[in-house]
Amino acid sequence: MTWTSEFGRGSGWLLQKIVRGLALSRISPNTLTFIGLIINIVAAIFFGYARGQNADRMFLYAGLILIGAGLFDMVDGRVARATNQVSVFGAFFDSVIDRYSDVAIFFGLLVYYARGNRFVYVVLVAFVMTASLMVSYTRARAEALIGSCKVGFMERPERIVLVILGALFNHWGVMAPALWVLALLSTITVIHRIRYTFTETERRKLQPAR
Repeated sequence: MTWTSEFGRGSGWLLQKIVRGLALSRISPNTLTFIGLIINIVAAIFFGYARGQNADRMFLYAGLILIGAGLFDMVDGRVARATNQVSVFGAFFDSVIDRYSDVAIFFGLLVYYARGNRFVYVVLVAFVMTASLMVSYTRARAEALIGSCKVGFMERPERIVLVILGALFNHWGVMAPALWVLALLSTITVIHRIRYTFTETERRKLQPAR
């Protein structure tokens, strides 16, 4: 048994305890989802206020706050299942709030780069924000047409992990390359989903009617 499996087992045990405690508190899963949004907005404010000598410290705080927000992202669905509160609206609400959370985070970074007069990175963050929304939109729109479109790598968890790493290690200049990677992989994911959807719709046109 390796240390990674032990870590995974311990993390799963801790997460289960948190979910059980929240379930006993009878808190609504939708409330947990909304709290996650508020925490993400707080992280965005730290990004926006970062400047000069305090930038690395503010980015570090933002990264730690995003880890906390990620915890709410992980538990809201589990609490819904544990308390038998799974609903179509809950899934819809979670998806909508996730988009607002994404926009808030990138908007905070956009403010940071705008205050520093770093035009290239203002444009880059705006592009990453758009591409991130398009990753989600292409999947939602495709699944309305073909049922399932889970192709592509750059899902929301991967995007958040990259932003967290960039924030925690901004002292070593990690945020800038993280944004370039986000821009590239998000675009590739969108193209992949467009191509997959095109292939599936064409294949279904060729299938004989029953």
